[in-house]
Formats: sequence, C-alpha cells, structure tokens
Amino acid sequence: MKNTTLCYILQDGKCLMLHRVKKENDLNRDKWIGIGGKFEDKESPEECLVREVREETGLELTRYRYRGIVTFVSDRWPTEYMHLFTADAFTGTLKECDEGVLEWLDWEQLTQIPHWEGDELFLRLLEQEEPFFSLKLCYEGETLVYAALNGKPIKEMRNEK
Repeated sequence: MKNTTLCYILQDGKCLMLHRVKKENDLNRDKWIGIGGKFEDKESPEECLVREVREETGLELTRYRYRGIVTFVSDRWPTEYMHLFTADAFTGTLKECDEGVLEWLDWEQLTQIPHWEGDELFLRLLEQEEPFFSLKLCYEGETLVYAALNGKPIKEMRNEK
C-alpha cells in the first residue's frame, strides 16, 4: 500500500499536465496525469505535494486546496491512497521533467487525451467544486470495474456493455 499526491495546477483556463513517456516500466506509461508522486518518510500530504511539484516542474506552489482522497485498488499493483489537490498560484519557471513532457492544456482536453478511465470521475468532481470527497476506483488491468463516491457505489462497470 502506498500514499501519493496528485495536483492539477491551473492557470488562465489551462491545466499543467504530464505526459508520462520517459520512464521504463511506468504504470502510467503513455498516459497524461497531473503532477505528483510518492510520499517520503514522515511527510504530510501537503509537504509531499509541494516537494513533488517543485521536483517535477520547478514551480513553487503558493496557493493550493486539498480536494479529496482517491483509493485505487488493482489486480496488478498495490493499493494506493492518492491525495488530490488543485493549485492556482505559484512562482518560478517551468523546467523539463525527467518523467515525461509537461504541457499546459485546456481543461476540456483532459478527458480527450490518453488517461485512466477513473480520472474522468474525479476531474468532474473537481470541476463541479464538489466538497472534500473520497473516491474508490477498482481496476482489473487497465479497466475500471467499480467506483464508489463517499462510500456509495456510483457504478458497477463489470456487467455493463
């Protein structure tokens, strides 16, 4: 089981995204994701967020919001608790990332680029300004088979076609 952070950095109607194309054996290979990563020992979610954004982008966050927690369950990887943030203020200059290519994209594009199916659920919650939420996403391989919001099933995908 692991703890991670993920942040959607917003500026002028665009969102900073990372196209994961540089690391071998990357479970996010070829997908577009927000900015974040794994907790280090003794870090809080906020400390991990600020460090990961600085390491991956060169930006120093000056305003961010803790929006929710996403529990990923997979038949391939250990369970992951992802602490989800948005940010809309920062200082610094964008640098090259060793994990992929950084690009500012229109919010509307985020569901049209290669991504995890469950990302659409939390992106919608972020867009709708949903209060702090808990989202559980269960995958078989790369297929989303179950989702629950605040403990209540939203969708059982396994039997839908």
